[in-house]
Amino acid sequence: MTPFETLLVGTAVLVVCALLVWPRTGLLARWRHATDRSARILIEDALKHLYDYEYRKIPPTLESLAGTLSVTGDEAVKLITRLEALRLVERRNLELCLTQGGRSYALRVIRLHRLWERYLADETNVREAEWHTEAERKEHAMTSDEANSLARKLGDPLFDPHGDPIPTATGVLPSPQGKPLTSLADNEVGGIVHLEDEPAAVYAQLVAVGLVPGMQVRMIGQSPERVVFETAGNEVILAPVVAANVSVVVLPVEKRREGPFKTLSSLAVGERGLVTELSPACRGLHRRRLMDLGIVPGTVIEAELRSPGGDPTAYRIRGATIALRKQQADLIYVSESTGTP
Repeated sequence: MTPFETLLVGTAVLVVCALLVWPRTGLLARWRHATDRSARILIEDALKHLYDYEYRKIPPTLESLAGTLSVTGDEAVKLITRLEALRLVERRNLELCLTQGGRSYALRVIRLHRLWERYLADETNVREAEWHTEAERKEHAMTSDEANSLARKLGDPLFDPHGDPIPTATGVLPSPQGKPLTSLADNEVGGIVHLEDEPAAVYAQLVAVGLVPGMQVRMIGQSPERVVFETAGNEVILAPVVAANVSVVVLPVEKRREGPFKTLSSLAVGERGLVTELSPACRGLHRRRLMDLGIVPGTVIEAELRSPGGDPTAYRIRGATIALRKQQADLIYVSESTGTP
């Protein structure tokens, strides 16, 4: 081997070594960082699971932990052993319990998760079905200072968009409110205060039928096979196991919104409606855009022209003609009006 070839080989070896062991940016450092981060995420997800069971007064088990985290039983045992070594978890009468430190850590992660869901709902156009997954990622990357800054920007919200309470910066969390939708008697009226967002498949069904916290429901009837109720003038049918993931509070007569419920999309061309309210399902940027167009309670709107395909429809709003799609007009409740748009 010539001296030049020896120099090339030596240089190549040095470059490879540098790529492997260079502090912070080397492959070995990145691998260690990824491994440490994965272990931290597993710990934080475990603490969330244990707190969730504690909050709902259900004894957690190794099986419930393994199922939630999608790990084997042996891996769950090793994880609990690690949490005990960190003094985040302890056993009391063979029951897994969070220590004060573990509970505080869990509440911090839950606060980050729910604040980010609130942000996605209020400040972005991210679809409802994606909020939870996005927040699952963000909760492990955001610092407490960043969370406090975000909370101030959002006006220190008390609840996430599903109706779950957001822990304060000091770890205070209100007790759960409401009762299952399935507990309403026939013709009893309630207001939705919470939608359980797990499992994802069940939550997707609730989103598909348009349910959100703040909506009013009236129980029509139920059987072992189905639950039938009315909301915003529409009849909804759910399986009991799905309906049980909706929490409601019974509404006294003075707080009920009386029908008939009519949406802007139901107006025929030439008809006018007086805006009574925007649906609770109209949130974030979408709600602000409609309000910026002058679509607020008390506004008179006239349907002027419908496209050949039936959607969108042109409406006369405060002297301007604005096209809205049916999906948007469905979120605007109106009553009959003879006023000038």
